[in-house]
Amino acid sequence: MKFGGSTVGTTAALAQLASIVLTERERWDRLVLVVSALDGITDQLIEAAQFAQLSQRRGYRRIAATLRARHLALIEHLIKPAERASLLPSIDSLLYDMLDICQMMSDNPLSTRQDSLDAIIGVGERLSARIIAALLRQSGLRSVAIDTTDLIITDDVYGNATPNMALTRRNIETQIVPMLERGILPVVTGFIGATSSGNPTTLGRGGSDYTASIVGVCMKADEVWIWTDVDGMMSADPLDIPQARNIPQLSYDEAAELACFGARILHARMIGLLRERRVPVRVCNIYLPQSSGTLIRELPSAQAARHLQAVALISGIALTRNQNGSLASVSALVDEVFFATTGSHAEIVIAAQGPHTSLACYIVPTTASPNAVHELHLALADRIRDTTELADWQARTVGIVTVVGAGLERSHELGAKILLALDGLRILGAAYSPSRCGMSVIVEMRDAEIALQRLHDLIIEDSSPAQ
Repeated sequence: MKFGGSTVGTTAALAQLASIVLTERERWDRLVLVVSALDGITDQLIEAAQFAQLSQRRGYRRIAATLRARHLALIEHLIKPAERASLLPSIDSLLYDMLDICQMMSDNPLSTRQDSLDAIIGVGERLSARIIAALLRQSGLRSVAIDTTDLIITDDVYGNATPNMALTRRNIETQIVPMLERGILPVVTGFIGATSSGNPTTLGRGGSDYTASIVGVCMKADEVWIWTDVDGMMSADPLDIPQARNIPQLSYDEAAELACFGARILHARMIGLLRERRVPVRVCNIYLPQSSGTLIRELPSAQAARHLQAVALISGIALTRNQNGSLASVSALVDEVFFATTGSHAEIVIAAQGPHTSLACYIVPTTASPNAVHELHLALADRIRDTTELADWQARTVGIVTVVGAGLERSHELGAKILLALDGLRILGAAYSPSRCGMSVIVEMRDAEIALQRLHDLIIEDSSPAQ
């Protein structure tokens, strides 16, 4: 079971978490928890690392004091004195270690190592795991916090590492399985890992979902449960479309499309691992644990929904040239800028060339920072301006609206309905996904919300009983 930041950030949420774990422990002999940092903590840690790189000691010290106060407030409300006595020194030790790393970075900003940044950014999960393990112990469960720096072995792509599954599986089998056999409930840190030489790494923003899939696959789990604060996967982001409704079940392909193109509930990289080993994943609402949420699994063709399931919106960067130009040369530059800015390689959605124009459109991953779109736009504009052979290219921000549903593979009529629903809006490009269960349309940013609403209306219409 994985609990995200929004489900561990308050006393009420943590009390609900404990209640769910106690209930599920009656049903399952073996449970493993994967936990995120408290909501907003990772962003504060990133800011602390930035202050350290700028040698602004007051800035990162202030953040450390704020983090301590927030975590201690939770402990005061939830943890009894007996557990509190051993928990408080552990919390302070983690924060002191973080300050030591910040101090080293501040003293030598030009020689900062990438693993130092990941060591700072991963502190949030280590703090929350210790608090949750203590909370479960005082509820009568034998529980222990486990840092995945000792479990998940990754490459050295800091900020967006990829696990070595063979080494990770061996560690989990030798460290976690014996705990389960002794009736111990491990509380595992999400998001973080380490190289084979022990240098800390992180798995990309939102990487706790990825951790849950890694652990689930290595444990040969019956199911992976993602606990969040909404009723499973929705037909659209309810923050954008208040009328969005729950989707009872999705195929792996449909879920992967949504994760890639803007659904922030799931990490884009987690679905591939689970699909490979046929491990179902269920997305549940921590405040409505009796609800079935959304089940994601392999669906036979006969059971796959024959209508549209959901629509998602994600920002993209489009590069255009008012004449035929080399997509290969501009793509190399874009990939370099994307990796420097987001830690991820550029993923192209649509590329097209004609006698008079060229277009290449890339998604800005949901795992990137909130300012990534703006930063990428500026960085690309600067690089294009300084590169003579690419000077005719122009970069701009666009909206990529993606409709998902297995029915798209069998019905060209659905694809036509999508385009008709956007009548009157300027469409810069459109393409089916390789899985044929998604269709992406690129629109001007000013039209993105209109397109999202129209396509959600189409989904509701398409799935109504009259259809």
